[in-house]
Amino acid sequence: MFYYLDGTVAEILPGLAVIDCGGVGYACKTTNYTLSRLKKGQKAKLYTHLNVGEDIFELYGFSALNELNSFRLLIGVSGVGPKAALSILSVGSPEALAMAIVTGDEKALTAAPGIGKKIAQRIILELKDKMAKESASVDFADLTPAVPASDAASAARSDAIAGLSVLGYSCLLYTSPSPRD
Repeated sequence: MFYYLDGTVAEILPGLAVIDCGGVGYACKTTNYTLSRLKKGQKAKLYTHLNVGEDIFELYGFSALNELNSFRLLIGVSGVGPKAALSILSVGSPEALAMAIVTGDEKALTAAPGIGKKIAQRIILELKDKMAKESASVDFADLTPAVPASDAASAARSDAIAGLSVLGYSCLLYTSPSPRD
């Protein structure tokens, strides 16, 4: 399996980046987010996902591991394929996706072409549960919130931290030092 491609950007097309690695051009389907970070003729590193099926052999590339993790979470949802996952990730960053899922924001997901209300609800339902399970294995007891919050805000903050942790972010909150007089 390919973990990443490290080479020169040979071509940039809508939804596709070609990375030249040792004289071989690898066509990677990708998001607008990743395409915006690439420049033709410059070195790039794309983390990859290989989709192999009966008549399919497709390579997907992402500029960051958190984007790859988001893609894999999305294609794990029933009814969401690679094309839909790319569509969702093309309208916002992985961080925006995590916040939309944690807060239950269907509108943020339906902004992606081809994503309807039912699929958006399914994504939120299935991924929110996965994020909750993952958060059980993460210890948030040592985190000090920057701003004191009500119980509802504290629960929302905890859900957001859990969601971002699942996507590979380290969520360290700290209390900022008091301003000096």
